[in-house]
Amino acid sequence: MNKICEQLELHRLVPVIALDDASRAEPLAEALVAGGLPVAEVTFRTPAALQVIERMAKRGDLLVGAGTVLNIEQANQAQAAGASFLVSPGFNPKVVSHAVSIGMPIFPGVCTPTEIEQALEHEIEVVKFFPAEAFGGLATIKALAGPYRTLRFLPTGGIGPQNVRDYLAFDRVVACGGSWMVSPSLYATGDFDPVRQAVAEAVALVRQ
Repeated sequence: MNKICEQLELHRLVPVIALDDASRAEPLAEALVAGGLPVAEVTFRTPAALQVIERMAKRGDLLVGAGTVLNIEQANQAQAAGASFLVSPGFNPKVVSHAVSIGMPIFPGVCTPTEIEQALEHEIEVVKFFPAEAFGGLATIKALAGPYRTLRFLPTGGIGPQNVRDYLAFDRVVACGGSWMVSPSLYATGDFDPVRQAVAEAVALVRQ
C-alpha cells in the first residue's frame, strides 16, 4: 500500500476512466503518459473494463488500478488482469477483507465516521471520500480528519480544475480522482491529442 500511495501522492491526480471500446485503451494510455500523468483508474462501469486494464497494465510504465469494484469476483479479475490497486465506491467489508488477504491495496469509499471506523478496523490507511462534493467537499474531509488523525483521503466526485487545488492544499489529501482530463468528448473523433493536452494542463495546474 505504501508504494502505491507514494506514487499517487507524487502525481496528485487519478484519472477515472470508463471505456466502452477496449481498442482505445492503448492510445488513451499513451496520452496519459505523454501528458505527464502515468496513472489510471479503470472503472468496472463497462463490459470492456478488464480488457482495458489488461492492455494498459501491459505497458509497464502506467500505474493502473481498478475502480467501482463491487464484489470479490471483480477484485480477483482485476488482480489477474494486472491492476495494481482497487478502488470501491463504498465500504464492503467482504471485499476489503478479501483484498487485504490477497495483498491487493484497496481504497474503499467512505463518507461517514461509521464507515471510517470500519476501514480503520481493517487497517486501511487511505480511504476514498465519495462522492466528495455531494457530501460537503473539503469542509467535510477536514471535519472527519480531526478525530481520525492517522487517516488520509483520496476524494473523488465533483472535483475539477475549479477546486482540485483547494483539496490538494490539505495535507491529509493524498491525491484527487477526476475525469475531466479523460472525458470521452475529448477523443470522440479518435484523436487523442486533446487528451494529452488536457492531461498536461491538469498536471501543470496541480504543480503550480
